[in-house]
Parts: sequence; C-alpha cells; structure tokens
Amino acid sequence: MPQVTLETIHRELVNIRGDIEFLKHVMGEEYKLSGWAKKELAEARKIPESGLSDHEEVRRRILQR
Repeated sequence: MPQVTLETIHRELVNIRGDIEFLKHVMGEEYKLSGWAKKELAEARKIPESGLSDHEEVRRRILQR
C-alpha cells in the first residue's frame, strides 16, 4: 500500500475545497427556463405516475441491449 503523507492529504483537501466552492457558486446561480423547456415540463407533469417506468424497469431495458 502506498505511503500517504500529510502533503498528499493537504493537496487533496485543497482540491476538494475548490470543488465545493465551485458547486456552491453554480447552485447559487438563478437560471430561467426557456419557453420550450417550460412547455416540455408542463407536458411531462400531465403524465400520471402510473404511466412512468421505475428505475428497475429502465435498468432492465438498458441491460437487455
């Protein structure tokens, strides 16, 4: 097993901290949906849950290919 030094841990923590700062920035942005996206969302919301496929069904279909 490779030797882990404090410098390695510090470097990884600094990278993680940068990633978290980036994600916080992205999540803080306010985005507006286009007219097309609003229309698609409204249509999708009209579909009853009984008409949707669950995760396992989708997974099974993908793995059959």
